[in-house]
Amino acid sequence: MKHTYKICIALAALLLPCAIHTADACTGIALKTKDDAYVLARTVEWLKTPMNCGYAIVPRGYKQTSMGPAGKQAMTFKARYGYAGVYTEYEPFIVDGLNEKGLSAGLFFFPGFGTYPEFDESKLSSSICDMQLVSWVLSNFATIDEMKEGLAKVQVCSLDPAVGTVHWRFSEPGGRIVVLEFIDGKPVFYENPLGTLTNSPDFAWHQTNMRNYINLVPGAADNQTLAEGFELEPLGGGTGLLGIPGDFTPPSRFVRAAIFSANAPVLDNTFDTVTMAFHILNNFDIPIGVQHKKGQCPEGLPSATQITTSADLSGLKYYFKTAWNQNIRCIDLSTIDFKRVKYQSALCDPDKTQPVDMIKVK
Repeated sequence: MKHTYKICIALAALLLPCAIHTADACTGIALKTKDDAYVLARTVEWLKTPMNCGYAIVPRGYKQTSMGPAGKQAMTFKARYGYAGVYTEYEPFIVDGLNEKGLSAGLFFFPGFGTYPEFDESKLSSSICDMQLVSWVLSNFATIDEMKEGLAKVQVCSLDPAVGTVHWRFSEPGGRIVVLEFIDGKPVFYENPLGTLTNSPDFAWHQTNMRNYINLVPGAADNQTLAEGFELEPLGGGTGLLGIPGDFTPPSRFVRAAIFSANAPVLDNTFDTVTMAFHILNNFDIPIGVQHKKGQCPEGLPSATQITTSADLSGLKYYFKTAWNQNIRCIDLSTIDFKRVKYQSALCDPDKTQPVDMIKVK
């Protein structure tokens, strides 16, 4: 256990402090269909090195033990519900997933903000580390209210206080979406009707910041007559969004994600909506080089956006694509017997080479 703990601390220490400056670039959106079905989608970024990302299928009854500070074993929990999700580098650290009841959970980096409760050694057996909270929630709850009640009975902790903090987004098939942040050691839940989430600062700050962009509207700006015989016409389409922030900082991505998703057309079905979610999030792919100093780009990493996921909450379908394989893959939870299936996991990209369909010309 201590060996595993050291590996996880090394990974976390590598990832999160660097994320404060360069890598915390997760972006989440939500869309709904004409019949009020919901799709949740997000990106997962890391721009330092290629990650060995994978997916896991977790059956009912699967037992896990949370890691705690100083290599100690914390809470052990058994899955009441089966789920599917993706991990980055280390299997128990599921960063995003969907369970068989349609509850979705996702972890987003939150560096420099938020404070977990001061760790109480006497509560070790009821403690869950932040990097395993997604797994615990997906394993145990069918609704957000159930999750909130359950959270009141556990202690959320960090593997190492120096590593940093995260915040979370949870959603259910009826369209309710909440954000969880720990502020001054206490859990704070925000209702999130837009479904948008990025990284630091706190969610309340992002909501207030949106007021700076109240002038932005979809479509073209109206012609303006400045003087008789001198009329200004838009240069190209989309001039109603002139001034939308285009950089990759969390505040700018939040604004773009909120406006893009809020103004997206409402489609007939979840499949088309999932496809549109991927198209929207293509705008948030971070090209290699834009967040690196000259000559410091990592080798073998085609994009800092290493995973993009989308979840059909009512249809129980979990989709993903990666930096190495832009083809969309799907796990259909409705076809899985979570009572009988065995735990299984696999790398998303055993061969980190983009597949290409060759056109056969006759």
